[in-house]
Amino acid sequence: MAAAKSSTNWFAIGISIAVVVVLVALGGVVVWLNNQATDAGPAPKSSDTFNAETGAVSFGDGKDAVAVYLDFQCPICNSFEQQYGEQLEKAVDDGKITLEYHPIAILDRVSEQTSAPMYASRSASAALCVVDTNPDKYLDYAKVLFENQPQEGVESLTSEQLAEFAAQVGADDAASCITDDTYLKYPAAQAKKHQIQGTPTVEINGERLDLQAGELSQLEKLIG
Repeated sequence: MAAAKSSTNWFAIGISIAVVVVLVALGGVVVWLNNQATDAGPAPKSSDTFNAETGAVSFGDGKDAVAVYLDFQCPICNSFEQQYGEQLEKAVDDGKITLEYHPIAILDRVSEQTSAPMYASRSASAALCVVDTNPDKYLDYAKVLFENQPQEGVESLTSEQLAEFAAQVGADDAASCITDDTYLKYPAAQAKKHQIQGTPTVEINGERLDLQAGELSQLEKLIG
């Protein structure tokens, strides 16, 4: 009996190849989307005042380092600055501490329904623009942001308004950086990097304080 001739199913092979190509392409798209989602975007250049790796805006050279992570949309951060801001600056002037401010963003969700969303990220980006162009004006600018802090869930502020605040404190050079939202992704990326779950977050010499457990007294003792 003659052996049956085998035939190659080129249609099935073609379909298999097409499926593989599609899966590879989809995998590439997923990787690209993941990279876009985790991309921190550009950072201000490092300087004597700013560390682009840690996101810290630093003042003073005292032996004890106090780091404050804050969100300009956060009402409790506003209260913290009202209560401790001047004391922290005086402790810097007295040579007691090195003060590190970290403008981060975790509260973009509360401005999502306004006509100017992502306020937490945009305001922190604006502050970083001031650091980048006029670092000596950062503290003044941060105070103006808190003075004009929009209520959560209520109409937000535009980037153009944030640029006007910069002009008020003498940081006119930051205007285009602010209106372009140049550092928009950086504040949220820094919050994720430092595992910030709530603001303000305060650290002394790298040790994170439990504010709910009353550990803020350690800060009061240090700067008092």
